[in-house]
Amino acid sequence: MQQYSINTILAQAGNRTDPRTGAVSTPIFLSTAYGHHGIGESTGYDYTRTKNPTRAVLEETMAKLDGGDNAFAFASGMAAIQVLMSLFKAPDEWIVSSDVYGGTYRLLDFCYKNNHTVKPVYVNTASTEAIEAAITPNTKAIFVETPSNPLMEECDVGAISQVAKKHNLLLIVDNTFLTPVLFRPMDFGADVTLYSATKYIAGHNDVLAGMIVAKGQALCERLFYIQNGAGAVLSPFDSWLTIRGLKTLSLRMRQHEENAKAIVKFLEAQPQIKDVLYANKGGMVSFRLQDENWVNPFLKSMKLITFAESLGGTESFITYPATQTHMDIPETERIARGICNRLLRFSVGLEDVEDIKADLAQALAQLK
Repeated sequence: MQQYSINTILAQAGNRTDPRTGAVSTPIFLSTAYGHHGIGESTGYDYTRTKNPTRAVLEETMAKLDGGDNAFAFASGMAAIQVLMSLFKAPDEWIVSSDVYGGTYRLLDFCYKNNHTVKPVYVNTASTEAIEAAITPNTKAIFVETPSNPLMEECDVGAISQVAKKHNLLLIVDNTFLTPVLFRPMDFGADVTLYSATKYIAGHNDVLAGMIVAKGQALCERLFYIQNGAGAVLSPFDSWLTIRGLKTLSLRMRQHEENAKAIVKFLEAQPQIKDVLYANKGGMVSFRLQDENWVNPFLKSMKLITFAESLGGTESFITYPATQTHMDIPETERIARGICNRLLRFSVGLEDVEDIKADLAQALAQLK
């Protein structure tokens, strides 16, 4: 069978999936139920929660992109994480990146404290030694972000996968920031890749979606069983929008990264900026202002860049983690993790980079 490059898979997403009509853009199948010719004679589709033709195209495409056996599309990235948590039970533990998305922290913290489910053990996952030192008989999985959100710390997925295999642990990688275009964790030994597909995968700030891609028949069967039972699946229309977004993912990531690298150089030269955090890949940048009191005036002064909570769309967004994405982490703990009150997270968009620079320059010029 012909093995195509990622760029080709993306451009062709959904094509030739409806042989009856030859539709190039995969159809949106809104039907919730599917007829049977007789007992045991299913078409392969029975009920849309279990399987939907439009969602199946998205899932098959994502599995190809990541090199997994199966993919599962969810109503949100957090719904995807909750299904992964459902694979385990107390007193199971996950080792988790200490610099993890605040929504992930909130879900893990709430469920552990209130339902006694998976216990999160936070470590610096940039250190494989720290990971191995944190492993106990109850450890069942390692959950990492690379780069992390919002401090842009990287970890060595290949080295971590060796630790995971040594101790028979599941390795889960949240690959939201880089997407399969820039990084494929399964090539380095990950068992599961996770996405908030709301972000770069869909790419246009108009879809709420999550994705899990997994390897191994037994694991995929368990994920399918839980997803079908819980029902937090992606709708057909949102699946179609995500497929449409995928078609330009490679082009978008290239421009996001090109713009981000130029913005990093610009920010590093500004006296109002204390430091700039960037993994030298992708479109996500974080930076700290010199003075906490400058944050609100700076955000209010922006004219082109939007002060908003998401990321990965065509438009440039700046987020304030202290009151938005990471507000549920207790302040002393948040600051100890490096997410201080001067930190801003920047999703660099696809606008002309000189226009982005000009907006930053005029906002920074207001700070005294």
